[in-house]
Amino acid sequence: QVYLTESGGGLVQAGGSLRLSCQASGSIFRRNYMAWYRQAPGQAREFVAQKNIGGAFAYADSVKGRFSISRDIDANTVDLQMNDLKPEDTGVYYCQSLNYWGQGTQVTVSS
Repeated sequence: QVYLTESGGGLVQAGGSLRLSCQASGSIFRRNYMAWYRQAPGQAREFVAQKNIGGAFAYADSVKGRFSISRDIDANTVDLQMNDLKPEDTGVYYCQSLNYWGQGTQVTVSS
């Protein structure tokens, strides 16, 4: 069975930090990129960060310098360390790879 499961969301004050984790099930993910997206209320889902098998990574401009994506191929996980959080980072964060999406985890940043 192939699925992605996020964890680590919560409520934090502006300037705080959170670490999200995504556990993948299925060897297919070990051979492909993994990414994080987010969706704020009333807005479209947007790209946050991605890390490829070869180590290349990409970040949305809005999170550069504050967020960091990391992968553990053996454990089949991808994490998103989020520092200096802002209220505009509030939303549901999703783990994604190929045609698969997790169920999402809520991140709320209070001002």
